[in-house]
Amino acid sequence: MPEFPASCPAPLAPPLRIGMAHGGGGRMTQRLIDGVFRPRFANAALDAAHDGAVLTAGGARLAFTTDSYVVHPLFFPGGSIGDLAINGTVNDLAMCGARPLSLSAAFILEEGLPIADLDAIVVAMRDAARVAGVAVVTGDTKVVERGKGDGVFITTAGIGVIEHPGEIAPARVRPGDAVIVSGDLGAHGVAILSVREGLAFDGAVGSDTAPLWPPVEALLRAGVDVHCLRDLTRGGLASALNEIAVTAQVAVTLDERAIPIGPVVRAACELLGLDPLYVASEGRFVAFVAPEDAGRALSVLASQAVSRSAVVAGHVAEAPAGLVMLESHIGGRRVLDLLSGEQLPRIC
Repeated sequence: MPEFPASCPAPLAPPLRIGMAHGGGGRMTQRLIDGVFRPRFANAALDAAHDGAVLTAGGARLAFTTDSYVVHPLFFPGGSIGDLAINGTVNDLAMCGARPLSLSAAFILEEGLPIADLDAIVVAMRDAARVAGVAVVTGDTKVVERGKGDGVFITTAGIGVIEHPGEIAPARVRPGDAVIVSGDLGAHGVAILSVREGLAFDGAVGSDTAPLWPPVEALLRAGVDVHCLRDLTRGGLASALNEIAVTAQVAVTLDERAIPIGPVVRAACELLGLDPLYVASEGRFVAFVAPEDAGRALSVLASQAVSRSAVVAGHVAEAPAGLVMLESHIGGRRVLDLLSGEQLPRIC
């Protein structure tokens, strides 16, 4: 009997080199963080597994965060790498419950990048910073050889001040919490894909990139008991919830019928075989709030343009700890796990 040369399409051992999936925000990203970065840099602020570090200085509580942007293409419907670099860092501060104050910006420019493109990116950053109420106060510029940088990469870091007495962090999530999604999902990822692949859909779709401090500030001013916040970037809603469920050691259940997904995004995902729950947004967040405050939170969010269509999309339970479950529109249940690879590379 001839031998059958069977092979497994999935690697049986951890990879020895970086692959694109390590940057996708899913299981491979988490393994990289847990296997390389976290044990080497271990400290209390990092181990909180938040969107930024919460620090104390001179009696003030500060949030500090940093992020890099390698999106391709540099310009896309609804935005560019420039406003993305501002809003993404502002939003990480907001997810810590911090008022954004100041940013730094570092540019890695590729030889041959048109000055006009760079100027357009910087103008977009200036305009986004003005809308967000922050200033870019310091920075750096480096140039690499042609073919080594894909136009421009941007790294922004930000600092903000926490003006309320509470703590907003994954560790505060409790069984019974309401899970609120601030708006329709996936517009940013689909906008990027439409340009990258030259796709046209029946209806316009643009990135939802926007600063998220205004709705967060409104929640805090209203006295809503906010336990945790997370913006829905790489890996989308499903990945964000998995990270929080593991950190807080709780279970999260979502109601598929309640999750807002626009018709163009839904159609595009069905056409391309994508799950919209894993597609990135850049102007949406998930909030975990005390159950008695859920109704008030929705009223507050409805008063803000960027979160006008917020909904209660699920709830937190005690077990099975670390799992995210989806109750489908036909009544079934399935686990929403972290993706091993990535659906859309380089979307932020």
